[in-house]
Amino acid sequence: MAELAPSLLAADFYNLEKQLKILEEEKIKYLHLDIMDGHYVPNISYGPGVVGKLRDRTDFIFDVHLMVEKPADYIEEFKKAGADYFTFHIESADHSHRVIQKIHEAGMKAGISLNPGTSLDPIKYLLPDLDLILIMTVNPGFGGQKYIETMNQKIIDVRKMIDESGYDILLEVDGGVKLDRLEDLKEKGVDLIVSGSDIFNENICRQIADYKKILD
Repeated sequence: MAELAPSLLAADFYNLEKQLKILEEEKIKYLHLDIMDGHYVPNISYGPGVVGKLRDRTDFIFDVHLMVEKPADYIEEFKKAGADYFTFHIESADHSHRVIQKIHEAGMKAGISLNPGTSLDPIKYLLPDLDLILIMTVNPGFGGQKYIETMNQKIIDVRKMIDESGYDILLEVDGGVKLDRLEDLKEKGVDLIVSGSDIFNENICRQIADYKKILD
């Protein structure tokens, strides 16, 4: 069964506590946390301090997505902040396998994120050590972008790669996902679906209910 991971980036931070309470009441398991440094992507979000405060008050599985340069420098900080998954972009690290090892040593699960223009070749030899592969269906850095249709084939290819490997790896998709996209993503075997602006709107409860009708 595919799971929904609402993206905090699209939340109303003025009413954040109220909105997170709604997610809890609707039995949402995952919370997607986008960390941006203004260098790897042209935007800045929040850091481990905010994540730590959220950890103190919530029980979500923290799906932390780092769009930063030198992700290894942040491993200990996000472990202390309560991250469960630590996903980084393969282009952002000189030695991806070493970063994955350090993530596991810190007690977190390791994920690799692939930008729209990133080939699958670099991850072939990392599969035995990965817990998650995140396919970006928009160019990273900003919410509210339009889904890139050519990423559909990449999703199919990664699903096949995971299945043939025999490893227990989650396939996640992030970027431009709307309600009308869910059935197709579910059929393609996506395990974790990130959605931001389509969830955090005027009626979060109704939107989550509509998502669950399809994903369940």
